[in-house]
Amino acid sequence: MTEDLLEDAIVRFEEALPHAELSEDACDRLRAPVSSLKVSVPVRMDDGKLRIFSGYRVRYDDTRGPAKGGIRYHPAVTAAEVTTLAFWMTFKTALMDLPFGGGKGGVAVDPKQLSASELERLSRGYLAAIADVIGPNVDVPAPDVATGELVMGWMAHEYAKIRRGHHPGVVTGKPLALGGVPGRTSATSDGALHVLRTVQPRVLPGVDHPSAAIQGFGNAGQSIARLLDAEGYRIVAVSDSKGGIHDPDGLNIEEVIRAKNDGQSMDEIYCKGSVSDSSEVDRISNEKLLQIDVDLLIPAALEDVITADNARDIQASVIVELANGPTTGEADRILDERGIVVIPDILANAGGVTVSYFEWVQNRSGDYWSADEVEKRLTERMSTQFDAVMGIAEARDVSVRMAAYILALERLGEAATAIGTREFFNGQRGA
Repeated sequence: MTEDLLEDAIVRFEEALPHAELSEDACDRLRAPVSSLKVSVPVRMDDGKLRIFSGYRVRYDDTRGPAKGGIRYHPAVTAAEVTTLAFWMTFKTALMDLPFGGGKGGVAVDPKQLSASELERLSRGYLAAIADVIGPNVDVPAPDVATGELVMGWMAHEYAKIRRGHHPGVVTGKPLALGGVPGRTSATSDGALHVLRTVQPRVLPGVDHPSAAIQGFGNAGQSIARLLDAEGYRIVAVSDSKGGIHDPDGLNIEEVIRAKNDGQSMDEIYCKGSVSDSSEVDRISNEKLLQIDVDLLIPAALEDVITADNARDIQASVIVELANGPTTGEADRILDERGIVVIPDILANAGGVTVSYFEWVQNRSGDYWSADEVEKRLTERMSTQFDAVMGIAEARDVSVRMAAYILALERLGEAATAIGTREFFNGQRGA
């Protein structure tokens, strides 16, 4: 990951500016993060050796409320990547009209190479290193790549030890027993499904049992595969980091999920299987999966998988970005020219942060909702914001991504104006 990722993100922001009413001061403020922290996390490994891991936490903007954003564990994590992800979170929370800003964190580590004990020590050590810059009213972390409710539970407990008090709202995505909410694990995919149900009559009219391909088969990829399978989609290809599989007649999704997860023992945090372990199907590369002729393509892995180099080879009619930033700006322009509809990440995968908001609200009030109530509220918010985005796209004749950025920018501008732009941007708010 290089600085190009952040530069590409800023370009999209700049392209949306002429369509939104935003003061020059507010524009300048959004070109750089409020704060950026790099930490060193020492971890005593099981063999007695000490290893030092680099960690990051970026609070990009908090105009509308505490920063909000996940923590990822991946070998390629860098300051530039985390800053870009925090930038996107700023727009995602504004788009969904949540009382949050944008933040993100991460540790440069291959978590699959750690034992469960080493992973816990890393997670608690990272939390301790960033404890002074997070909190329920300041910056609220959540799960992301290779982190989940187990890691969030460790972090919530570590924060409680440091602060000598119970602060369940410090992180979201926790286990139910520690203040989590039903539906958080599948929230990203649930939100994407709500968007798909709404958009399908517009972009795939008259198509029965649409075909779909999913790149990335972690939690979000598996979850959306199950949901689409139940909705009658014909899922013809899926892939993970080890490769992919393809069956034009449709894959047996439950069998593929079993192949991916089989062999994982109770003391293992991450599965070691692959979708490629499925039998009697054709093998396919991640690159080739993106080029399959399908109605729906879902990138559900990492950033920058659809680029200028392969955008002209994409044959899908619709792309729904379940991953953050899977399409580069240049690729986006090519897809738009070719008439391929892209439902952008800041809308398509916003179910996760929305249900995280529900968890944060419940942690603060002590009033916990049922799974049905969470599902109802998620459906309402996703539908409302999708309709608002499509209204802008149609009224102003812009892409869905551009419309999403315009709406987010307008909400950020309203917040900056309400605060008082001049005083706000003179640094008088304790950033």
